[in-house]
Amino acid sequence: MPHISDGEIRSALRRVERTRKQETLVDGEGHGTGRLILAVRPMPTRVTADWMAQQWRDKKRLKRKIGSYPAVSLASAREIFGRDFAGAIQKGRSIKIATDIRSGTVADLFEGYIASLKAAGKPSWREAEKGLNKIANTLGRNRPAREIDPEEIVEVIRPIYERGARAMADHVRSYIRSAFSWGMKSEHDYRATSPRRFHIPFNPASGIPTEPKVRGTRWLDEDEFRRLYWWLDCPDVPVHPSYPRAVQLIMLTGQRVEEIARFHVDQWDGVEKIIDWSKTKNNQPHAVPVPSLAVELIESITPNEHGWYFPSAKDPSRPVAHGSLYSFVWRQRERGVIPYATNRDLRRTFKTLAGKAGLSKEIRDRLQNHALQDVSSKSYDRWNYMREKRAGMAKWDEFVRGVLFNSPPGQFTPPAPPNCQAAVATGSADRLRSVAVAPFPDVVRSG
Repeated sequence: MPHISDGEIRSALRRVERTRKQETLVDGEGHGTGRLILAVRPMPTRVTADWMAQQWRDKKRLKRKIGSYPAVSLASAREIFGRDFAGAIQKGRSIKIATDIRSGTVADLFEGYIASLKAAGKPSWREAEKGLNKIANTLGRNRPAREIDPEEIVEVIRPIYERGARAMADHVRSYIRSAFSWGMKSEHDYRATSPRRFHIPFNPASGIPTEPKVRGTRWLDEDEFRRLYWWLDCPDVPVHPSYPRAVQLIMLTGQRVEEIARFHVDQWDGVEKIIDWSKTKNNQPHAVPVPSLAVELIESITPNEHGWYFPSAKDPSRPVAHGSLYSFVWRQRERGVIPYATNRDLRRTFKTLAGKAGLSKEIRDRLQNHALQDVSSKSYDRWNYMREKRAGMAKWDEFVRGVLFNSPPGQFTPPAPPNCQAAVATGSADRLRSVAVAPFPDVVRSG
């Protein structure tokens, strides 16, 4: 049977439009390899033309759509049929399970990995996308991912490491390793359809060593905690209001930086005084009652029109990035006006000082949503521990008020003014400023 031509296709479209009867055009003989056909069908308002791969198997005729004409041209349809279906038919495989056999490119790999992070609701996808876009340009976006070797990845990472950005170098290695790991699994994952087959023989980043992990040990004692909190309450330099308030809330609740940064009105129950996250870092829903000082702080903040308590300084439609909070604390501690601490040190501080306040480790773990690994907690215990968490937060509230106002438990002074303007109005600005901005002595910078 001869090959069809574009002229024959146009003639068939006109005939079907006139006669309203379906026609099938067959391209080539198809001995042993099935056939490429064009099914031309009349529809109520138009005529459609669909390219199909056709196969006879077990005395049955199977069809699989390739695309529609003219979006898929005659030449393209022939190329796709020969590439993805002819070989499968010759091997006796069903065209129902035939796939695009082209090896996915570096761009395909990274884009697919980022899409998987988005679909899983991972907040890290933005940073991963930014990093992988730069890496793709260096490696070659249109190169098959399976051709990338470890030496190339080492040469991408080495300049980052040599300029002193060791943590960033480790992040880049992690992004690449995770993307290739996803690519190796995705084409065999029956639960999802991968847009490309990557045919990656091994993960080129898996053998690259990582930076030694340094376990943090730094935490703030009561005096350091007080100095930092009051500096945040009344900074000595202009700062975006979201930054110090967010860090204060981290100090008062011990929650993760990412979760406080994305604090939204939908997560605040003003009646029960609870912050409720449906999705967290460990993929477990988390609700935490907050101490009265944190309630006062939250209720003093007016969320913006998008519902964010801590909006981004550049784009109010988005929350402040947790990286911005890290940078904010880093800049101030380098000035020497606050204790040397990272945002994670503040979470460690809550864990430590709350223990001093009398909270059991189990309740502290539950308040901070640390994963409990015992079988009972993971598989059986479904009690929400809200009553116990409330009691724990009440103890912590009493303790932290004593720390901040230099008074014994049960003998509290009135809360400090909520902002610098109020402090000036009440004549207490000098007291707060003397606590806040006095040069802070050097501390052991471990962790």
